[in-house]
Amino acid sequence: MLRFFDRSSPRRALVALAFGASLTGCGGSSPSQQPGTIAGLSPAALIGAQIFNDPTLSASGKQSCASCHNPANAHAQPNSLATQLGGADGAVAGFRATPSLRYLSANPSFSFDKDGTAIGGFNRDGRAQSLEEQAKRPFLAPHEMANASKEELVGRLKQARYVEQFRLVFGASVLDHPEQAFDRVAFALQQFQKEDPAFHPFDSKYDQFLAGKTQLNGAELRGLALFNDATKGNCVACHNSARGADGAAPLFTDFSFDNLGVPRNTRIAATADPRYFDLGLCGPDRTDLAARADLCGAFKVPTLRNVATRKVFFHNGVFTTLKDVVGFYVRRDTNPEEWYPLASDGSVLKFNDLPAEYHANVNRTEGPYNRQPGMAPALSSREIDDLIKFLGTLNDADQPQPQP
Repeated sequence: MLRFFDRSSPRRALVALAFGASLTGCGGSSPSQQPGTIAGLSPAALIGAQIFNDPTLSASGKQSCASCHNPANAHAQPNSLATQLGGADGAVAGFRATPSLRYLSANPSFSFDKDGTAIGGFNRDGRAQSLEEQAKRPFLAPHEMANASKEELVGRLKQARYVEQFRLVFGASVLDHPEQAFDRVAFALQQFQKEDPAFHPFDSKYDQFLAGKTQLNGAELRGLALFNDATKGNCVACHNSARGADGAAPLFTDFSFDNLGVPRNTRIAATADPRYFDLGLCGPDRTDLAARADLCGAFKVPTLRNVATRKVFFHNGVFTTLKDVVGFYVRRDTNPEEWYPLASDGSVLKFNDLPAEYHANVNRTEGPYNRQPGMAPALSSREIDDLIKFLGTLNDADQPQPQP
């Protein structure tokens, strides 16, 4: 442990501190930061790196931001739990699957476009307007880091080994004002995510392909064609795959929201209550759009970068393999019995994670959701395999690479 602080060089002291953080909780291992991942960051971002990796800021003393947003797992969860465990005893179940934090710095704030389409925002329901706002909730959420108040969090921060650096960067008296200190904690986390290239490396095989530095193999090229084909996978309808007009690398999301009618996941503790439904944009976590019944059941379209590394999929973590995800997309309507439970009379309880009055909100017009029972799925089994091969090319270079 670093036992002194070089006030004449806060960056030097902060860089040294960044390599001692332990990562526990959420079933994760303890990956370590590498010097190259934080070199050149601003003092605020370097403080953010300490906070991100500090489990002592949680009520349990065992859960940091990195516990559930593990760098070794593309800043997503390191296990296959549908929802992560937190709280003061580390045993309180959450309500949604943990999203990756990568590539969020380009995410716009929430708004409705000129056509009335919901766009942007952070969290799966878009309720946070910035990375800074998004960073605040886990510290106080009872099922996450579970601090009872901002004052309690600041009390823990006063015991952190980097507390003098925090004061040096944000003011000698900052910790005397809990509201201000809490804002600075969130700001530091935002700057860390914005500045550290590890959150947005743009160095996947597909990026190298777009740059003309490598080639995709036959299966990957076929998968790319299926991804872009409106009559086949039609993934490109929400997950752009081409460079922007300014040459920017694709983010593989259009920041919109969609209602896919995914099956109910009974592995989520809250679903033991048959009256419980997570309706995304219209609640229960988001409250400002509660009256917009047309938005009920819609969740944010995530980036597909690193999707092949994910342990669970969709907002409720109902699927644990990418093959099942793609299979659901193309066979949801042709073979609903594969995905939903059956009623006592043998009928399929389709869209069973939505109250019946919101079934009409489910996307059933765009391909591949525009099929009916008895019709052929949009993709064959071999085409699904090819599409998955292409999705594997979106893994960042620091992530496991699919086998050829």
